[in-house]
Amino acid sequence: MNHVPRIRTVVSCATLVVAFGAATTACGSDSHPLAAKPYDAAGLISFNGPVEGDSSKVDPDKPLEITVNDDDERITDVTATDATGRYVSGELAADGTRWHSTSALAAGAHYTVQVSTEDEDGAQGRKSIGFDTTTPKAKKTLGVTFGPDAGEYGVGQPVTAQLSAPVKDKAARTIVERALRVDSTPATEGAWHWVDDKTLHYRPKEYWPAHATIQAHSNLKGVKVGAGLWGGDAKPLTLTTGDQLVALTDAGTHIMTVYKNGAAINKIPITTGKPGFETRNGVKVVLSKEYVVRMRGTTVGIAEGSSDSYDLPVYYATRVTWSGEYVHAAPWSVGSQGYANVSHGCTGMSTSNAAWFFNHVRVGDIVKVVNSNGAQMAAFDNGFGDWNVSWANWRSGSALVGGTPDGPPVAEKARLRPESV
Repeated sequence: MNHVPRIRTVVSCATLVVAFGAATTACGSDSHPLAAKPYDAAGLISFNGPVEGDSSKVDPDKPLEITVNDDDERITDVTATDATGRYVSGELAADGTRWHSTSALAAGAHYTVQVSTEDEDGAQGRKSIGFDTTTPKAKKTLGVTFGPDAGEYGVGQPVTAQLSAPVKDKAARTIVERALRVDSTPATEGAWHWVDDKTLHYRPKEYWPAHATIQAHSNLKGVKVGAGLWGGDAKPLTLTTGDQLVALTDAGTHIMTVYKNGAAINKIPITTGKPGFETRNGVKVVLSKEYVVRMRGTTVGIAEGSSDSYDLPVYYATRVTWSGEYVHAAPWSVGSQGYANVSHGCTGMSTSNAAWFFNHVRVGDIVKVVNSNGAQMAAFDNGFGDWNVSWANWRSGSALVGGTPDGPPVAEKARLRPESV
């Protein structure tokens, strides 16, 4: 084999005795193998792609494979990245003779592969490989739209991802989910949950930290998701959170206590849903704020002209469900606020208290209802009930971490097994 001479380590020691009786020991060695300049391992490495100088492109559907051609050599490290910095995950054989990719390559991308080797004496070799992947002539792209719109939100606001086409296969979902990244500063543990074949929600284990910056982006472009389906473009998203604001609505005591960053800042007399129209229990997220809303009983199934029928303008309306549950001004029920539940499901309070609440909350803030005889807030089909799903069940809705032990994500995988995106 053509190979630079192996570096041998030679150690010599000499003991010097000076006239005054003191002894000094001096030891020296030639270069350690790890300190030497790596040799060129080009002749020792095989790659299942075009040889150097060949402009042929690699099929992204095929796995990348690196092997050594000499029994005295072993692969110690492989790092494969595309021009955007995305890593390709891979596995190295226990004996170091073979490395192969475990995630798909992107189409129409340029890759650089850095291979490190070691001989039987510990001398280090290096080989760099560059190649391009082909682009399918006919393909369907999978677009991703992140939500909500960029801006400042409450600490309960989930990040959403809407796909342009359904993804049902678990392996394909894993590819998609791995490519959809959400990072926050301060960092917090979180996970995606598949709501349906085209919708994902991302939330942390606990509420977002106050005054956090949350960034969502996709590394899916060019990555094969399934037969004939390839990742497309996605506009990144940046959100921030304000103070942590939680409105605890106790239907039993008829009091709403508003907490800001853990400290109570207001106690408001309220009325909630009466029998037959009980307010839903559970954690809700503020969806919108509307200064005035026309509320009609017919929209919630109350027959026009019946004893429960209503049609009136309502002010300072803070929406918490799509089906029409609000926190709002209810001057007609002031006599019952703090004493009885007389509404048709909304949380009513005086006009001045409703104005205060309206002016202090933002979209994404938390409204938590307890001690109501109503049903539990639904997880996904009536607003953001995401926080009513236990963390274990939330993780089970992830194609990537479902079924794995709970715990914070590892900041950086072992270098031999980096994530593909």
